[in-house]
Amino acid sequence: MTDHPSTTSDLSPVVTDTTPAVAANTGLARHHRIVLLTDGFSTPFLAKTAISLLRYRTDDVVALLDATTEAKTTAELLGVGGDIPVVPRLADVEQADALYVGIAPPGGKLPAAWRTVIIEALQRGIDVVSGLHDFLTDDPEYVNLALTGGGCLVDVRRNRLKETASGRAFRPGCVRIHTVGHDCSIGKMVASIEVQRGLVAAGHDAKFLATGQTGIMISGGGIPIDCVVSDFVNGAAERLVAESEAHDFLLVEGQGSLTHPAFSAVTLGLLHGAAPDGLIYCYEAGRRFVKGFDDIEIPDLQKQIDFFLAAANFRHPCRLIGVAINTRTLSAEQAAAEIAEAEQRFGVPACDVYRDGADRLVAAAVSLRDHLVKN
Repeated sequence: MTDHPSTTSDLSPVVTDTTPAVAANTGLARHHRIVLLTDGFSTPFLAKTAISLLRYRTDDVVALLDATTEAKTTAELLGVGGDIPVVPRLADVEQADALYVGIAPPGGKLPAAWRTVIIEALQRGIDVVSGLHDFLTDDPEYVNLALTGGGCLVDVRRNRLKETASGRAFRPGCVRIHTVGHDCSIGKMVASIEVQRGLVAAGHDAKFLATGQTGIMISGGGIPIDCVVSDFVNGAAERLVAESEAHDFLLVEGQGSLTHPAFSAVTLGLLHGAAPDGLIYCYEAGRRFVKGFDDIEIPDLQKQIDFFLAAANFRHPCRLIGVAINTRTLSAEQAAAEIAEAEQRFGVPACDVYRDGADRLVAAAVSLRDHLVKN
């Protein structure tokens, strides 16, 4: 991505009002020499933030730091990023302007072993950006080093959002499309970005609205919806949409799932706050159990879709417009069969946006807007 839009500074997750070393997320787009930190955690499951940044901010990433691997490039290590080098030390990178924490581990804890490299970055005046639940700016040493070294600390998840939803109507002609899914970590963000990019490539006015740490790091703005106080989740989502309703299409990144035992609340808050006109349902082929619960099976997909649509329509008229399938564990032939079966079963276009591109979902979004504008 070459364009990194941002929201207004008070909506972006800032950290404190008193520390000049702290930057708002609106500053993330200015980083063009990023070092991704995944040291010792460079797996597809743990380093998903780094993987997405390598895909969508490729030109802004100059290196990935991991001293525990023999891999020389990010393509060799994580399968993305081409020839971007993997380095064992921050000192191996010249003129870095930011160090991004590239992992999203369960619990959101910052590895204690990384303290040395974070201190080194701050001493060199390099900004440090983290989307974890352990906030950098709660650490007095980090704050003092940022103040004296000239770097900034950015805690992507930290926010002061305290506004309840009003249930307002949005601008007619601003079509809101929201990705939902059968579980966590299945590709809702990727589907949103790919459809937004496809709409822009086709000449439409479309914007991606990030609601999670990785999406915010990619786009430069958004809301860390899983770190907003529960009473204000709907209001935060509503405000995010309201501030972007001049666009013809808004692709609202989904989080969690309505049937996830741990994360259903944030999913419902997004549904009612964003008041989508259309849903793209996302699922990973072959996944049987809810993430984090090895003994809880994922409910029937059609029943889930019915549940999502019922919940959405209590707030605003909404329909299913497409299905995005993560077929990463399937062969090409198996993936094609899965997609064909999904289209027959659910009666809407389906695809894997990685394997096939997002054209079918882009066309569905355009069709939805044409219908809404005419009616």
